[in-house]
Amino acid sequence: MSAEHPMSAEPPMIPVRPIASEPTGLHLRDGENGASVTVSFYDQVGGREFFQKLITEFYRGVADDPVLKPMYPEDDLGPATERFTMFLEQYWGGPGTYSEQRGHPRLRMRHQPFKVNPDARDRWLGHMKNALDSMELPPLHYETLWSYLERAAHAMVNTFDE
Repeated sequence: MSAEHPMSAEPPMIPVRPIASEPTGLHLRDGENGASVTVSFYDQVGGREFFQKLITEFYRGVADDPVLKPMYPEDDLGPATERFTMFLEQYWGGPGTYSEQRGHPRLRMRHQPFKVNPDARDRWLGHMKNALDSMELPPLHYETLWSYLERAAHAMVNTFDE
């Protein structure tokens, strides 16, 4: 049977031109037919294991902080550790579990009930810096993550009251 016959086993080939606003090869999976392979920051730093370790270390400092610890309603920091781990995983290209379980992150709204003043921000950053320093990341990864964390911490300040 001819490829043009209506009963052909295969449909006729229709040439497809990419839409100008889409890059050529958009339909290819990473690494397929020469498509570039995109490796997320999440994967580059070690995935869930990295973020779990980072956040566990961070909350070790928070647990003894007289300003920050009262901001966590649970006696145990385990639920906060899991939420923060899921958030960072999702932000950096890992699974979308945070949004699946909790909806849009809405960071400013979620922090609004708490008095996040410059002192609280600086304490948070101090514990985070200690945790990050313990991770032995390559300088580019360290600076990328630290830059984000600093910006996020400054954005959470919602009062200048003591």
